[in-house]
Amino acid sequence: MDIKWIKITTDIFDDEKILLIESLPEADAIIVIWFKLLCLAGKQNNSGVFLMNDRFAYTDKMLATIFRRKESTVQLALQTFEQFGMVEIVDGVITIPNWEKHQNIDGMEKIREQNRLRVARHREKQKLLLASGKECNVTGNETVTSGNAPDKDKDKDKIKNNNILSDSADEIVRYLNEKLGTRYRSNSKDTKKHINARLNEGFTVEDFKQVIDNKVSEWKGTKMEEYLRPMTLFGTKFESYLNSRTVGANGVVLSEEWDKELDEIF
Repeated sequence: MDIKWIKITTDIFDDEKILLIESLPEADAIIVIWFKLLCLAGKQNNSGVFLMNDRFAYTDKMLATIFRRKESTVQLALQTFEQFGMVEIVDGVITIPNWEKHQNIDGMEKIREQNRLRVARHREKQKLLLASGKECNVTGNETVTSGNAPDKDKDKDKIKNNNILSDSADEIVRYLNEKLGTRYRSNSKDTKKHINARLNEGFTVEDFKQVIDNKVSEWKGTKMEEYLRPMTLFGTKFESYLNSRTVGANGVVLSEEWDKELDEIF
């Protein structure tokens, strides 16, 4: 989804870390850079991991250009944020820990599910109209017809769908563990949430395996290897991961879009 918001608490300027920053030289610039980082992370929607095109880590120079600030000021700000635990820099990749504080992850998944159900109801309505040859009575967004299945049948269908989702999650996580030698569990709440969300969007088990293959070939043995995990692989960037297959020297993925973005920045 095109996310246009992040969460900011009204008492943010009473926070101990912000108060300490306000006592530093260039305090205003540092605070502005913090908000620019939050907005960039929200725009990327990548769990607080700063990667351009999901592959290249943002550098101080790139952030200085994007934020329209001096590179030395950006460096000072990042050093301050890292010291206060506001960001973590892992192998040169800037991340915001506890990103859920600034973005309602569960809320976004709920919106996706609501949109999926709305589309499904609309399609079912159209099928009924075509089959009966006449309009059905509609109340709100719900379709009411004499041919609706009894509640017991709906419950059976729900149980059947849940079993299918569970079996698919087992196969996907087993495949991931075989590729990485890990011990992720398919019944983990967070892992199940991300897998079910993608399956409900229409992606298949084979799509999951392709994403795993793509990112293992790109990231394994590099500084990005630690992001070979369900939360990252099966998150909101799933479709772009599914289609990232152009690999250059040293396992670096290249694309025309990346070249264009570099030209625009530099």
